[in-house]
Amino acid sequence: MNTGWDKFQEMIKDQMRQVYSETVIEHAMDPKNVGDMENPDVYVNVLGSCGDSMELWLKIKDDVIIDASFLTDGCSATIACGSMMTELTKNKTLGEALAISARVLIQKLGGLPPDHTHCAGLASLTLKRAIMEYMKISREPWKKAYQQTKVRQNPVIVDESEAQY
Repeated sequence: MNTGWDKFQEMIKDQMRQVYSETVIEHAMDPKNVGDMENPDVYVNVLGSCGDSMELWLKIKDDVIIDASFLTDGCSATIACGSMMTELTKNKTLGEALAISARVLIQKLGGLPPDHTHCAGLASLTLKRAIMEYMKISREPWKKAYQQTKVRQNPVIVDESEAQY
């Protein structure tokens, strides 16, 4: 039975289909791995040049990412990019995860409009910042609690043009 809510969602999806691939719509409307994480090994908060921010939590064991979750205040494309990024990240070594570029995210999502490619850049850079932060914490584990509190309050501001496409 179609409720008013179901009809509304279908109307939104019809409008999105004019701009986005089905994969983008799926990840935007039903994002994977959303929300904060209890006892992560690393946390970062990155603010993109467009004003969108993305938070990322990773659990890592033996240099393999075993879990990932994210939050963003961005548009549907940013949500889709964060969702896809966390899906691609799980069970990857840190080196393999570093290879998840904006171009890879755009390809896996079936493309993005040119005015939304920076969303993939934000997701990719957030992942890279998290891995860099994890490596830094691994060298100085006593700083972990301090840095997570500091980062939560003060996001790192990045320019998505740094992202490798």
